[in-house]
Amino acid sequence: MMNAALDMHEKPRIVLSARGLTKIFGGFAAVKNVDLDVEHARVHALIGPNGAGKTTVFNLLTKFLQPTNGTIHFDGTDITNAPPDKVARMGLVRSFQISAVFPQFTLLENVRIALQRPNNLATQFWLPLSSLDRLDERAEELLEIVGLLADKDTLAADLSYGRKRVLEIATTLALDPQVLLLDEPMAGMGGEDVAHVAELIREVAKTRAVLMVEHNLKVVADICHKITVLQRGEILAEGDYAEVSADPRVRTAYMGTEEE
Repeated sequence: MMNAALDMHEKPRIVLSARGLTKIFGGFAAVKNVDLDVEHARVHALIGPNGAGKTTVFNLLTKFLQPTNGTIHFDGTDITNAPPDKVARMGLVRSFQISAVFPQFTLLENVRIALQRPNNLATQFWLPLSSLDRLDERAEELLEIVGLLADKDTLAADLSYGRKRVLEIATTLALDPQVLLLDEPMAGMGGEDVAHVAELIREVAKTRAVLMVEHNLKVVADICHKITVLQRGEILAEGDYAEVSADPRVRTAYMGTEEE
């Protein structure tokens, strides 16, 4: 079911890697000895049952949590002890399970806000509001990429839930990430929005790495090049969809519990 085109003769570049990643909370190991390699221009999924440690791994990789043990490297740089704002500026950018947009602003204004930091305008409060007009062209480009340009003057509050998640992807792309981490991007969406966001992720991954936590196995099968299955904080299996779905341990632990 893999639709993404791969160059079988070129070894992908690893842009984000973890070795021995472990997180212990009060004696409970939420993540245990996880090794992970995320490759450029690939979609990589983390899947597993509830409580498997997927979001904890995300929080460790993006430095919202500090690992108890293990190391994390981003584009060859050790970021194990780096703060989250630093790794975001380096190009490791994430979304969250709950949509994070400014409902009182238009779609264009939301993307302009996101563009302020990479354009060194986030802290220059003395500049007039018109100084942000220079960001309009890029903001409109990003809205066109995600299919929202026609609604650029619409308030974010008036969007459907699915379209808010699409807007959030536009704001994360404004930071020009090398690695985009998406935490359950399809959660709560209807079928039309799921198809749109899946295709958007496929397009985004042509020029950057995407690591996503996702429960929709049809989406995972259709767009992901590599899948890591977690169970009780440990890697149970890894490979493409055909490989992991054929693994009897995976079917027992996770896939067999999913609705067809």
